[in-house]
Amino acid sequence: MATAVDAAEAACETVSHLGQSYAVCRFDPAKDNIRVVHQGRDGEAYGAFQPLVEDLRREQEYLVFAMNGGMYEADLSSVGLLVTDGVERKAVARRNGWGNFYLKPNGIFFIEDNTAGLMETEAYLAGSHKPDFATQSGPMLVIDGALHAAFLPQSDSLQIRNGVGVDRQGNVLLAISLEKVRFHDFATLFRDTLGCPNALFLDGSISSLYAPALNRYDNAHPMGPIIAVVRKVPGAP
Repeated sequence: MATAVDAAEAACETVSHLGQSYAVCRFDPAKDNIRVVHQGRDGEAYGAFQPLVEDLRREQEYLVFAMNGGMYEADLSSVGLLVTDGVERKAVARRNGWGNFYLKPNGIFFIEDNTAGLMETEAYLAGSHKPDFATQSGPMLVIDGALHAAFLPQSDSLQIRNGVGVDRQGNVLLAISLEKVRFHDFATLFRDTLGCPNALFLDGSISSLYAPALNRYDNAHPMGPIIAVVRKVPGAP
């Protein structure tokens, strides 16, 4: 466990933005094993971090970091695109509907050939991507440097929020607010403080974090897709 904590400490910190605090973890997809995971060995959705920890232990791996990774249905299946280990588990959702996922544009975070990408859904579909891992959520927070047009600087909708961004160096930034914040402020965290030209909202009040360095082992809410960072146990084959 000490090794896992030491590794996480290098990646995670508490960041202040507009007088509010956020836990932020940064990873390099060329060096860090970033995955989107959903189902365990038994074919059932993990639903929480501990079953994932136990599955990884059997593979002589450990969990450096994890966060709920996109919106899900009542049965914990993903609302939109889900790709794990190069296999599309659920197709891209393009329909209209109610709720944050459908506050378009929504977007897709993906890992392809050890490179991270994050783009608005229609832009993603216009390309020829074959990701190793992908998750769709919404709304987009930042789109090519611009905030989502629906975000209001004085909105009274305050929630714990978490999201993911990719900075100009290709690093993956995962953040969760430590207090209730509005969409506008959360989006400017990614754009102005973390330097992410594109960022994606993952969820609100159910937002959960597994970060040993920050002493966070959330388990209050069930979850669907999970974004995880994994490392081999030292000395394991």
